[in-house]
Amino acid sequence: MQVRVRTFGPWREKLPGRDVEVAAGQTVGALLAELGARGVLDATMLRAAAVAVNQEYAGREVVLRDGDEVAILPPVSGGAVDEMVWLTREAIDARAVVDAVRDAGDGAMVVFDGVVRNNTRGRTTLHLDYEAYEEMALKQMRALREEAIAKFGVREVAIVHRLGRLAVGETSVLIVVGAAHRGAAFEASRFVIDTLKKTVPIWKKEQFVDGAVWADGEQVDEGRVLAVRLEPDALRVVV
Repeated sequence: MQVRVRTFGPWREKLPGRDVEVAAGQTVGALLAELGARGVLDATMLRAAAVAVNQEYAGREVVLRDGDEVAILPPVSGGAVDEMVWLTREAIDARAVVDAVRDAGDGAMVVFDGVVRNNTRGRTTLHLDYEAYEEMALKQMRALREEAIAKFGVREVAIVHRLGRLAVGETSVLIVVGAAHRGAAFEASRFVIDTLKKTVPIWKKEQFVDGAVWADGEQVDEGRVLAVRLEPDALRVVV
């Protein structure tokens, strides 16, 4: 039987999408072991990989079926439009998103605006290139929105992520939370960006003046917040 193998970000150059013959009853783990034995991806990469089968995260024990789509995902760095969650290759219009979320019953709106900065660890940045496993990224983003609303009791959450090439100063991700109270709005916003960075399959390639690298998957912490400035309608956080 055959399964369709897909990779993303820095791994796509090593293993472009292809159909792979597998034995009946083969598991995800066995497929990864076979790819490692062939030298397609090295053992370190495979140990770090997450795997999705048919756009759902899957353990190594999952048994594959004929026609399955198997995505091998490097650690995550996150257009179709779906209500308050979408991916786009166009510049994000923050004002339009804020206006779409705004409601007269809200006492607070928190806006997280992730902006491309001009350097990373002392290296001058020319631009960033973002790519995603788009179908799965949208599913994860929708689920994240629903979880934030339920967990923090906020009224609405919008999540927009840019794909493609971004220049310094452009918005890469915008999160807008509308709620009755500011505490819940702040907590929901922080939860969404932290969880998105760890779980949504979106990767970035950083182009510097002296070369390019795919950004490693990372744990987000308070040290990521570099600057905060107040604007008339919202808190703008530059990361």
